[in-house]
Amino acid sequence: MKKVALHNLGCKVNSYETEAMSQLLANAGYEIVPFSEKADVYIVNTCSVTNMADRKSRQMLHKAKKMNEGAIVVATGCYVQTASEKIAEDLSIDIIVGNNKKKEIVEILQEYFKEHKKNYIIDINKTDEYEDLEIATVTEHTRAHLKIQDGCNNFCSYCIIPYARGRIRSRKMDSIKDELERLANNGFKEVVFTGINLSCYDDNGKKLIDVIELAENTEGIERIRLGSLDPEVVTEEFAHRLSKVTKICPHFHLSMQSGCDTTLKAMNRHYTSEEYYNKCMLLREKFINPAFTTDVIVGFPQESDEDYATTREFVKKVGFSELHVFKYSRRDGTVAAKMIGQVDETIKSKRSEDLISVGESLKENYRKEKIGEKVSVLFEEEKEINGIKYQVGHTKEYIEVAVETKENLAGKIEEVFLKDFIDNEIMLATRKVLY
Repeated sequence: MKKVALHNLGCKVNSYETEAMSQLLANAGYEIVPFSEKADVYIVNTCSVTNMADRKSRQMLHKAKKMNEGAIVVATGCYVQTASEKIAEDLSIDIIVGNNKKKEIVEILQEYFKEHKKNYIIDINKTDEYEDLEIATVTEHTRAHLKIQDGCNNFCSYCIIPYARGRIRSRKMDSIKDELERLANNGFKEVVFTGINLSCYDDNGKKLIDVIELAENTEGIERIRLGSLDPEVVTEEFAHRLSKVTKICPHFHLSMQSGCDTTLKAMNRHYTSEEYYNKCMLLREKFINPAFTTDVIVGFPQESDEDYATTREFVKKVGFSELHVFKYSRRDGTVAAKMIGQVDETIKSKRSEDLISVGESLKENYRKEKIGEKVSVLFEEEKEINGIKYQVGHTKEYIEVAVETKENLAGKIEEVFLKDFIDNEIMLATRKVLY
């Protein structure tokens, strides 16, 4: 029995695909071992979102070969697609597997052992076929990510992903239904729909809201959570139908990147700050105090102090429950990398630190508003905090909550009352009414 070790770099979509490959290999008789152990085959699912991600991908591939020089090293994922010529010449890599070929990982290994064929890269920009990977179990015991879409047509000026993932492609509704039922039968209470551009899901006219309603009607699934959404998907019809879904988690990660219209235009984003704000307000009309999270890039080329200040004020106006702040990272092969007016790293760092501070204040304010409320928590694990053992899980708004009890609550959903903060990340709850 050959031993296989897998390592994932990058996004939730990559994580899903790594898990799916692991299950395919296990079903074929391979023994799955931790990446730190000696293995016969090492598979690295690479990322290419930044130049740093490329570098980390190369480092991990070379590390695998050093751990066992006789092992087969397999490179797959986005770095493989964006640097195919360079990676084909790397002698430490035995097999290169392009995106949309991961589902064939068992056959690819069999073919390599017979014929030593190395290259399995396709022209990702010339396929409209969705790679139908699937999973039945995941490493988390209560929450499962379910990939339903791949590819992106947006071509934001800072992003390489359309070149690594190709055009938008969607999973068939029947396939999604089957996986929802498998996950429910294996005890998963919450499903998180994910994709490269989730908002663009389209299976012969069936849209994202139809997938959500499918999950609503799946017995055993008790919570539905959405990955990152583009604001354009939030229409009157979408918001109305979504508000009727009893299992939906009112935690919306709406992709923003900047609150300044000048910067949004330079990024080739297809909305204005006012349009973005109106989408948030539309959802707030349908849901009671929903959680809004987003990503913000600071220091984009030509972003002035005034532009940054506009974004800063817009973030406060929206009232996000959490911010993910990134300094603009120059990515070779993108339009933004060639733009004049690249911002100094010192200025980027200053803006990043400032906006992170704003985000922490917003996060604290949102959670303070919740103190005293009765909330539904899906418990996941036991944690010891300051010497005390707690059962820990997340609310529908994705607030991490801890309850002091000796009872094992993992996998259970309970209503509790938010009491106070344990630290910056976790809130304390009680099973008793506070007031």
